[in-house]
Amino acid sequence: MHLVDHPARRRLNDALENLSVTFHGMTAHPDEYNCDCHWGSAEELSLLKTPDVELDPDLLRRTWKAVDWTDHAAVLRRILPQFATVLVAGRADPLFGLEEAGCSFARARWQQWPGDQAGPVREFLHAWWVQSLTDPDAAVPAHEVFAMCAEASGTLRPWLADWEEQTGSLSDRRLAEAVAEWEYELLGDSLPWSADWYEHDEEQMRAELVAWLLGHAAVRLRASGASADLRHRIRLLGLTGEARWTDPHWPGHRY
Repeated sequence: MHLVDHPARRRLNDALENLSVTFHGMTAHPDEYNCDCHWGSAEELSLLKTPDVELDPDLLRRTWKAVDWTDHAAVLRRILPQFATVLVAGRADPLFGLEEAGCSFARARWQQWPGDQAGPVREFLHAWWVQSLTDPDAAVPAHEVFAMCAEASGTLRPWLADWEEQTGSLSDRRLAEAVAEWEYELLGDSLPWSADWYEHDEEQMRAELVAWLLGHAAVRLRASGASADLRHRIRLLGLTGEARWTDPHWPGHRY
């Protein structure tokens, strides 16, 4: 199947187009300011107050990563169509992980925007997440998109629900890949990405993810033929303290 004919890719393309329409003409606040020394020049700042001008990749990156905008929501709305396209293409280039981009969404409090703005953002996140699970040509690994969506929204529930609905072999493989990426941090009782937004409860997120892995994911991976080693690492998440690290299947992790 050609890339553009994939149903998840069509949904994602529609979501990106909707962002472009919704946020067309948006600008940063006229009085917005950032430090010339640390963020960029006055000329670059003026571009954020000019609608629909494409930013060069470095300026876009500095803009979404900056944490000290007076009106971060307005700044995000200004860059969102271009930013979303860059995210989907895997060109966001975060310093540590894609959850940094999710934190930029969280700082903008997009879920509190008017419905005709929040709705297209929500649909974009869901469309991108499902595409990462079901499209073999997805540019960004599913576990990175999951972390981004979790940080952007402050919850795991809608993204885990989407995963439960996507029951194909590729989505199962994405699940096995995610567990392989996550198990080291989870077995060390840490969330496998950095929850940077201060309003997010990192321990609650970890507990919710572990419960889902012990329940839905464990059954699904067993049915899909995942390796016994991977399934044991999920099982170990249900043990604590000495029972976990003295188990004969403990992988020998050192923290």
